[in-house]
Amino acid sequence: MGYLETARQKHALYSDLIKIAGEDSVLLDEPMCRHTSFRIGGPADFFVMPRDEQSLIRILQFCRENGIPDYIMGNGSNLLVMDNGYRGLIIQLFKNFSAITIDGLRIRAQAGAMLTGIAKCAQRESLTGMEFASGIPGTLGGAAVMNAGAYGGEMKDITETVRILDPESGVRELPCAQMNFGYRTSIVAEKGYIVLGAVLKLEKGDLSQITGRMEELKEARTSKQPLELPSAGSTFKRPKDHFAGKLIMEAGLRGYRVGGAMVSDKHCGFVVNAGNATALDVLTLMKDVQDKVFSQTGIKLEPEVKMLGEQQDVIFR
Repeated sequence: MGYLETARQKHALYSDLIKIAGEDSVLLDEPMCRHTSFRIGGPADFFVMPRDEQSLIRILQFCRENGIPDYIMGNGSNLLVMDNGYRGLIIQLFKNFSAITIDGLRIRAQAGAMLTGIAKCAQRESLTGMEFASGIPGTLGGAAVMNAGAYGGEMKDITETVRILDPESGVRELPCAQMNFGYRTSIVAEKGYIVLGAVLKLEKGDLSQITGRMEELKEARTSKQPLELPSAGSTFKRPKDHFAGKLIMEAGLRGYRVGGAMVSDKHCGFVVNAGNATALDVLTLMKDVQDKVFSQTGIKLEPEVKMLGEQQDVIFR
């Protein structure tokens, strides 16, 4: 038996959440396909969009007091939610946590601010260093958690401090040196902290060069990545000394399909929703890809996409 036993109990918790977060900030049985770039996912019991840090803290306390599982998300660009949804409460830090301010060479932004938006602000101020992130379709919070990177740049290169919520000690600022940034990981991921925002330190640059680099990277993404179809970005992490997409292509899996899920024929590192794909389609395809690559090369591909909910009879290596 889960934390909910009756529909009456569920609606009572819903009413209590509205009192904390406001009626326009709480959704009941919300389909997660509306909130992920994959356009896949069943309903979350509760979906809450806190208005500020204090509201967020109160919601988390409410979850602890009532034994409600919770999950923090940004704009869902790296998330695969299972078909049966999520039995708990999803907190979205996106629209209500998106403030961006600039002070000299520093940009202070909240966790829900889109990297593309921050990069455009930097461009307007002729600040260089963030061009690599100008096309990453994620939020600052997710980027800090995973040390997002592309085209030779990573968040660790431009992060000065990260504002986090530690369930044990409250809100504090972590300098970059304490973030333990690694390949697609950080101390935030290791410890289960919640990113509230960050200060990024850039350098003064030439506007024309910054704009040129951003256009160059935009063209590279448009020509090489399947941006026209729903996906969660790169599906597998990059193996040491290899590229996941190349390994998948060499395994003869370009265009391979399971139901509505497909290995992109434009870039084999992407699994795309080619038409009404389910989470089970995606999971089955990912497992097939992993098994085929491993059998041919001995290299284990590890999922980069985050999976939320009870997985459906698919076990990864």
